Amino acid sequence: MFTLSAFADEIDPDPIKQIDILNSCGVRHVEFRSIHGTNVLSLSDLEIQDFKALLDKSGFKLSAIGSPIGKIKIDEPFEPHLEKFKRAIELCGVFGTNNIRVFSYYPPDHFDGDWSRWRGEVLSRMSQKCELAKKAGVRLVHENEHRIYGDSPERVNDLMSTLRKDFDASVIGAVHDPANFVFCGYDPWQGWLATKPWLVHFHIKDWIANAKHGSLAGEGQGLVPEVIADAIKMGYDGFATLEPHLLGGGPTGGVTGPELFPRAVAAFKKILDDAGASYQ
Repeated sequence: MFTLSAFADEIDPDPIKQIDILNSCGVRHVEFRSIHGTNVLSLSDLEIQDFKALLDKSGFKLSAIGSPIGKIKIDEPFEPHLEKFKRAIELCGVFGTNNIRVFSYYPPDHFDGDWSRWRGEVLSRMSQKCELAKKAGVRLVHENEHRIYGDSPERVNDLMSTLRKDFDASVIGAVHDPANFVFCGYDPWQGWLATKPWLVHFHIKDWIANAKHGSLAGEGQGLVPEVIADAIKMGYDGFATLEPHLLGGGPTGGVTGPELFPRAVAAFKKILDDAGASYQ
C-alpha cells in the first residue's frame, strides 16, 4: 500500500493554499519542510501550533518532518546541528509522525572527491543521531541528495549496511529519490538496487540528465514505473511523497506551483494504477 504525501511548500508558501490544492488532488499527508518561506526547524512554537491546528481542522497528517538535518559541511561544528536535530525529534511528538528526513553531510571546502577521509566522521554523526532517535522512538529516513556522502549507490549501501549493524529499520532507513540519482549522473537502476534492501520511504521526483527542472513521473530517466513495479513485488507498504520540482529546485527545496502540482499527482497515480498498486 502506497500512502500519498507531498512537499506542500512546492505548491505555495501559504499553508492554506497548500492544503486546498492537496485536497483537490486527494492527497491527505504533508512532508513538512516549510511554510511562509521558513524552514520547519526555524518556526516559532506559535507558528507550529497554528499549522498543527490547520492540519487537524483539514484532516491532514504528516508523513515526515522534512528537516534539513545533515545538510551542512562535514567539517562544520556538530553540536549546534545536533540541537536542531533535537528540535526535529520534539516536532515528531507534536505532529504525531515518527519519520525525520535526514542527509549525510556535504564535503568540506577544497574537496578532492575522496570521501574515505571523512567516512568515519559521517558515520559517527549519523550513529549519534540514531542513538537519540532510538531513545525517542523515531526513525531517520535518509535521502540520496546531490553532493552528500550518500548520493551514490555504493555509498548509500555503505551507509545503510553499516548503520543497520547497530540499528534496525525502526531507527534508520533509506529514501529512494530516483531523480537525484539521475541528477548526480549515476545509473538510476543501480541506485534503486542499492536502496531497496534498506527502503522505508519514497520521494517521487523524475529528471532528465542536464535538465533545469524535474519531469512528470514516468517522463524522465529515473525509471519510476519500473521502480514502482519492483517495489510492489517486494510488498512495499509506506509513503510516496511527491516532490516534483517541475519549475526548478535547489538545496533548500523546489517549486512546482498550484497549476502544475495536480498534474504531478495525476502522473504518479497513473503509474500506480498501471502497476495495479493499492494507494490512498
